[in-house]
Amino acid sequence: MTEEFTSSTHPPLPPTTEDIRYSWLRLLRSRRVGPVTFHRLIAEYNSAQNALDALPEVAREAGVKGYKICPSPVIDAEIKAAKAAKARLLCLGDVHYPSQLAQLKDAPPLLWVKGDTARLQSPIIALVGARNASSLGTRMARALAHDLGSQGYIIVSGLARGIDTAAHLASLDSGTIAVMAGGVDVIYPTQNTGLAQDIAQRGLLLSEQPMGLTPQARHFPSRNRIISGLARAVVVVEAAAKSGSLITARDALDQGREVLAVPGHPFDARASGCNMLIRDGAQLVRNSDDVIAALPPVQAPAQAPTPQQKLPLDRPPPRRSLQETAALHQQILSRLGPSPTAEDQLIRDMAAPARDVSPALTDLELDGKITRLAGGLVSRKLR
Repeated sequence: MTEEFTSSTHPPLPPTTEDIRYSWLRLLRSRRVGPVTFHRLIAEYNSAQNALDALPEVAREAGVKGYKICPSPVIDAEIKAAKAAKARLLCLGDVHYPSQLAQLKDAPPLLWVKGDTARLQSPIIALVGARNASSLGTRMARALAHDLGSQGYIIVSGLARGIDTAAHLASLDSGTIAVMAGGVDVIYPTQNTGLAQDIAQRGLLLSEQPMGLTPQARHFPSRNRIISGLARAVVVVEAAAKSGSLITARDALDQGREVLAVPGHPFDARASGCNMLIRDGAQLVRNSDDVIAALPPVQAPAQAPTPQQKLPLDRPPPRRSLQETAALHQQILSRLGPSPTAEDQLIRDMAAPARDVSPALTDLELDGKITRLAGGLVSRKLR
């Protein structure tokens, strides 16, 4: 979202009742409602239940026929699975919700967590890297994780093979967080089942995905934005030129986080991504002291508004005619392609008010014509 928001004089409280949490979960699990659309709907309709009531009509006006919100039995099953897995629901605005993550415009409205949520309140550093890590790479990840942990930092990573696994193992005693690409009860890869159980006992597992979801390739970029969003800095230990770790680094830059990289031999493809990052201005890392020296000064986190507290400065614009709406949709689609474009850049290019374009983007997302991506990016779906 690109509009400016301000808190009302008497903002409603974060979702503290089971009914409100249920409505949030049901809205977020409804078809084609991602985090950005969720925030937009809450801001426009002031509550999840109001948004649920309006969503079929919003979808109909966007050209989607027969749209139905997420059925209650689906949510009931997810809550039942969470209880069986001993997972808890953490909502944006809750006291334990991480303040760093709450500042993102695509912050996950809901997180399923297993373990010690106090880990989210300590300073966090992300360590990411190659799955097929070299011996030197895993040694470096272990050393960094151990040394940073001994100095009070919590290590966050993605529970993948290679660098992620080394980082988690070395920081089990000091504190580690694993961000899952699938459901918090689905361990991927399965070879890390024992590690995940240890993290649930001594650290924290978290995911924005539904319980029981097996991760697919499309889920990992969204997972990566949470890893970088939680952290004050992202350290890439080993990464190829085209890898998920570089996606995490790009997310970190978009989010205003520090990006650091461990250099490698020019002939080692597993180091090419790190060397590229350093060439482009990332801080070079030799040890934990380099990481700590590069961190920005600690500031008291600003109180992030919850979706219910985000209210437009201006009233929504009057409804456009169907012809005007269709023309605006076509104008947006003509400017988008399969390559991601920043939403704020799109609005500037169109020279149109953000309050006109943002609802139209929601319509097009519900209609399945565009995709919203991490970092405030949008792209057109090619059929």
